Amino acid sequence: MTNAHIAILGATGAVGQEFIELIEERDVPYSRITLLASARSAGKKISVKGVEYTVQEACPEAFDDVDIALFAGGSISRTLAPQAASRGAVVIDNSSTFRMDPDVPLIVPEINPQDILSHQGIIANPNCSTIIMLMALKPIHDISPIRRIVVSTYQAVSGAGKEGMTELETQLRDFSAGKPMQAEVLPVSSLATHYPIANNLIPQIDIFLENDYSKEEMKMVHETHKVFHDDTIAITPTTVRVPVMRSHSMAVYIETREQVPVARVREALEAAAGVTVVDDLSQMKYPMPLYTSQQNNVQVGRIRADLAIPNGINLWIVGDQIRKGAALNTLQIAEYMLAHDLLKGRG
Repeated sequence: MTNAHIAILGATGAVGQEFIELIEERDVPYSRITLLASARSAGKKISVKGVEYTVQEACPEAFDDVDIALFAGGSISRTLAPQAASRGAVVIDNSSTFRMDPDVPLIVPEINPQDILSHQGIIANPNCSTIIMLMALKPIHDISPIRRIVVSTYQAVSGAGKEGMTELETQLRDFSAGKPMQAEVLPVSSLATHYPIANNLIPQIDIFLENDYSKEEMKMVHETHKVFHDDTIAITPTTVRVPVMRSHSMAVYIETREQVPVARVREALEAAAGVTVVDDLSQMKYPMPLYTSQQNNVQVGRIRADLAIPNGINLWIVGDQIRKGAALNTLQIAEYMLAHDLLKGRG
């Protein structure tokens, strides 16, 4: 089905804008496109492939005759996703609302595209950090099942949306001018306490849970289990917000069931779709967020055997969380469905 009617919910936000940019870059086919946002943003004009569209207010009726609905995320998914699905649209949702719902597949197309077939109108996009990490771990997991993961993330402010990016820019200007830095967004905008991110690190992303891990950290645990179909993997995450505009980085230690030579790990990663190995220490080449921003592939470097554990491997993984961590992954799901004619009979 190449003549799909595509709707974008959240078209004026960071992820929504990335949807549009990627649709143009990848020349995604569609017969119609509908841009949706809140009442506050309705009426804005946005160009897609040289054609100007007026952003409409999101409501259930807006999804009539829509084939694929790309949801940028947010609390609105809880109400509008089921309503859009009931009207025949396949919703691909970026929020955390449906990720752990047993009836909703959680998809990274390079890893578990077969799970798309089980959808009942809604498909969930994993958390950005989960996607970026698993893109690098799946080729190793296929060689020898991963039994343990210890991950520390260094997450860009764009993970907090446009507000996070704007706040970092403002704080850097204020700091340079000798002015007090105002903080209203991080670590969590809805909480009473906020900290500057400029020249700072904040070891909290999302709220803390009863087990003293943050909600972001537990997303990485539960979503990894679901995508890999393996609840036995032991995972210990620490997620940290850093003063970087785009692209999340992470130091990842894994233990595999059997010992896997570093050369074989490198070979598997070099052959993996969506992964680029940047790992030449003699030339000081390794992944960095500045150079992965606006890039589609996840980059992996610093690949090395652990010094103490025979089955241990250490990696440094970096990826643009607005692209592969959000908009690109969502769009790849839609492309997979179009390429395999999985929308037949809908809409």
